[in-house]
Amino acid sequence: MSGDRRDQTVTPEDLDRVAELLGREPSCSFEIAVRGLDGDPRVIKNAPFFHDGTPMPTLYWLVSPRLCKAVSRIETRGGVRLAESEVDSDKLAQAHERYRAGRDELISDDWSGPRPAGGVGGTRRGVKCLHAHYAWFLAGGDDPVGQWVHERLSNGDLS
Repeated sequence: MSGDRRDQTVTPEDLDRVAELLGREPSCSFEIAVRGLDGDPRVIKNAPFFHDGTPMPTLYWLVSPRLCKAVSRIETRGGVRLAESEVDSDKLAQAHERYRAGRDELISDDWSGPRPAGGVGGTRRGVKCLHAHYAWFLAGGDDPVGQWVHERLSNGDLS
């Protein structure tokens, strides 16, 4: 996304800032997937497992308060249903598969415990959470729902 810096380095300051943005300590390891021009994290990329080994289906997490608020406004206006009706279902299914495959690449072949399932936000089909789709889109993911959200935000829903 124009104006963003991509960086995977997590500093102690990043850990503190992400905890502040989440309102709690992070429950799994993560990288900073997208930073704003000011260096503040916008999107984090989570490990596929929580610290206790429980599967974490949401690989990309939107942490920017401004963007979270803007996406929430779209959701409260029926955005999930609207996105589901306007985005091509085959393209959405392909996006879920790409997301799942990308997350699964991070899991060791010898992992024997439970694995995260589903695509974006852990769902297998349809749209569960616009925030998860938009986070992946901002991180460079080919996500038609993330693109749909981006178009709405670009048309003024960000204010």
